Amino acid sequence: MGKTIAEKIFESHLRDEPFEGTKVLDIDRVLCHEITTPVAIADLEWRGKDRVFDNTKIKAVIDHVTPSKDTKTAIQAKMLRDWARRHDLQDFFDVGRNGVCHALFPEKGYIRPGFTVIMGDSHTCTHGAFGAFAAGVGTTDLEVGILKGVCAFREPATIRVNLNGCLPEGVFAKDVILYVIGQLGVNGATDRVIEFAGPVVDGMTMEARMTLCNMAIEAGGTCGICMPDRVTVDYLWPFIQNDYVSKEAAVADFAKWHSDADAEYDQVLDFNISTLAPQVTFDYKPDCVKNVVDLAGTPVDQVYIGTCTNGRIEDLRIAAQILKGRRIADSVRGIVSPATPKIFSDALAEGIIQIFMDAGFCVTNPTCGACLGMSNGVLAEGEVCASTSNRNFNGRMGKGGMVHLMSPATAAATAITGVITDARSL
Repeated sequence: MGKTIAEKIFESHLRDEPFEGTKVLDIDRVLCHEITTPVAIADLEWRGKDRVFDNTKIKAVIDHVTPSKDTKTAIQAKMLRDWARRHDLQDFFDVGRNGVCHALFPEKGYIRPGFTVIMGDSHTCTHGAFGAFAAGVGTTDLEVGILKGVCAFREPATIRVNLNGCLPEGVFAKDVILYVIGQLGVNGATDRVIEFAGPVVDGMTMEARMTLCNMAIEAGGTCGICMPDRVTVDYLWPFIQNDYVSKEAAVADFAKWHSDADAEYDQVLDFNISTLAPQVTFDYKPDCVKNVVDLAGTPVDQVYIGTCTNGRIEDLRIAAQILKGRRIADSVRGIVSPATPKIFSDALAEGIIQIFMDAGFCVTNPTCGACLGMSNGVLAEGEVCASTSNRNFNGRMGKGGMVHLMSPATAAATAITGVITDARSL
């Protein structure tokens, strides 16, 4: 019987199986940021185990509140900073060089097909876009990963999601994943890997695939995953070109991380995307999804473009195309946060930053801050935000605030009109 890509990765990384069904895997990358890692650091210090298993495989960044906004967040940043220096981590990104972790680490070439990746962050599933098994973990698992380079999992079953047809004009990866979550439900993929496949995925950029995988957790998934191909190779080529004689050779090698044709799945779901309309959330769960036209005219107070879901250069280009030559509504405050310094620099060089500023947006440094209501765009009670982020939980961006999730295109159109708007109407 054939194997899924997740099963192949588990088999290749298996260190031990102390109990039936519990598999201890060797970990290729342990990723860290200043919100969840300091708790692990403090506990390791208390236990007298302030060590790291490999200072080249642990990557750390200050990204959630940057620069620090108060004494508490400054202490969190200092703990991570001191720990990274103490153990001479080869890749630590402090203020000025830092970006949103799930955009920065792939951009640096740290994620490869077949890798195992953990982080104390639920959206670690983003990295599965490269054909890796990437999962968010709790503090204890993060500690073990830092100390020993291993992590224990129960091998998850896989749900295969085939995205058939082609993306209609004005419909993007964010619309696709919102639709899929709406079909699966927030618990529909619990303890499962969501494997995205089909012609729509084949035609997507790496940025779009990362958007898909980023929100697998919102359907309960342990990891979202795509099979690596030429698109993956093109993205990674600056980092792997010395390992292969040609891109074709890399594509052929990465094919070993494809699911077999006779692999068994927990479910196989087929969606025809050709008639999909732009999507938007309502209420306080990511599976509360409707066509944008169904919520058209809903007033918003703030529009936020950025995050690990939609803060990449591709996302900013899409929004800028709609904003160019236009101004946002007087009733709206617009905030855009490019996800990494490179994305900010590229957007600056392409004139995208100027387009946002001319339209009336506030442009911030790379940060996660507004997404989880910590800084740089927190809502007041009763306010409504149109956001390209990944969660619309009650109070997510501020106590008593409402968040509508949508694509960068829909967010840009909404900023112009001041009400939820289908970008295709502009």
